[in-house]
Amino acid sequence: MPYLRRPTIALATALAATPSLAQTTDPAGSGPILSALQWIEGTLMGNVATTAAVIAVAVVGLMMLTGRIDWRRGIVVVLGAFIIFGAAAIVEGMRSVVAR
Repeated sequence: MPYLRRPTIALATALAATPSLAQTTDPAGSGPILSALQWIEGTLMGNVATTAAVIAVAVVGLMMLTGRIDWRRGIVVVLGAFIIFGAAAIVEGMRSVVAR
């Protein structure tokens, strides 16, 4: 176990990962980047994306029922839609676990 050989690196990594040292405000100059990411989030969570996800799940479900696509691949499509639309809740859950 190479990480046990260097306790100073392990200690520094553990201290850097503590939530008390985490940055709570946006860094200077991040306004354009933040607004671009919010636009992407709005696009991914908007009506077009929701409609595309519903159509994709319906088509993949029909293909699974007719035997044209493997069940594993179909389940991956459905799980992918859940992850995309549940990303905000997943991140919020991770943040609450780290904040404890």
